[in-house]
Amino acid sequence: MTEANDLATAAASADPRIGLRAAVALRRLADALETLQVDNARRHGWSWQEIADALDVSRQAVHKKHAGRAVPAAGEE
Repeated sequence: MTEANDLATAAASADPRIGLRAAVALRRLADALETLQVDNARRHGWSWQEIADALDVSRQAVHKKHAGRAVPAAGEE
């Protein structure tokens, strides 16, 4: 968790350059985590509506963002 802690510290920096770079890194991390967990949910048989509800977005939004990707079988990540 050191990297996450470092990013959180950097995000609170008074230096805008450091803070903005941290914001970009956190956004990329959040996107990767969302992708990982959407794939996990699909492997567990969750519907697009269940995933959308958990992410607090519309079913259409989550489907548009994630449906075009093949979901690896468990253990293939």
